[in-house]
Amino acid sequence: MAVQINPSILSADFARLAEEAKAVEGADWLHVDVMDNHFVPNLTLGVPVVESLARATDTPLDCHLMIEDADRWAPQYVEAGASSVTFHVEAAGAPVRLAREIRAKGARASMALKPATPIEPYEDLLPELDMLLIMTVEPGFGGQSFLDIMLPKIRRTRELIKKHGLELWLQVDGGVSASTIERCADAGADVFVAGSAVYGASDPAAAVRALRTQAEVATGKASWACDH
Repeated sequence: MAVQINPSILSADFARLAEEAKAVEGADWLHVDVMDNHFVPNLTLGVPVVESLARATDTPLDCHLMIEDADRWAPQYVEAGASSVTFHVEAAGAPVRLAREIRAKGARASMALKPATPIEPYEDLLPELDMLLIMTVEPGFGGQSFLDIMLPKIRRTRELIKKHGLELWLQVDGGVSASTIERCADAGADVFVAGSAVYGASDPAAAVRALRTQAEVATGKASWACDH
């Protein structure tokens, strides 16, 4: 499975989003954090900004919805131009139906788990998804320190994916940097969201390339990838 690097615009300059999107050309996706100040204690952007950003970049948008009432709002982000939409299982009333609706509208369906939410109760939902996101910080703010206690959860999730023979991407988001990405890759992640590690660098595009190389090397040595 190919490593993917998704720079998070949460760490970008919101007054220059089109330019910031171009600064990471070569990235696989542009990660867009949508927060409503209810599900998480922060407020970022919404559908109109996603529509504008989709017109301003050729890099596909990976929208991570940290919002209440995901069942109502998630499909609108597909219509706004997102190619992948992630809803939090904690905010979804009917996650299977929502995943199917996102897919039916033409986007990849992804489900996110907060750090305290276990993966095991959702094992039967995995075939309905294109990606699963394990949060490696508490959602709401960028620049937080990586939670090492999430590594066993990443490993268990990768084992479940292998158990069911799924082509399911496993994304990690929160504190991903040059000092943590190899541990994430070794544990089983193959899609990496990086905010300050990319946009805090003097050359964001070079930071993306460096992170990709690190993750590829670690994946090449990982037992889960060798057995795939």
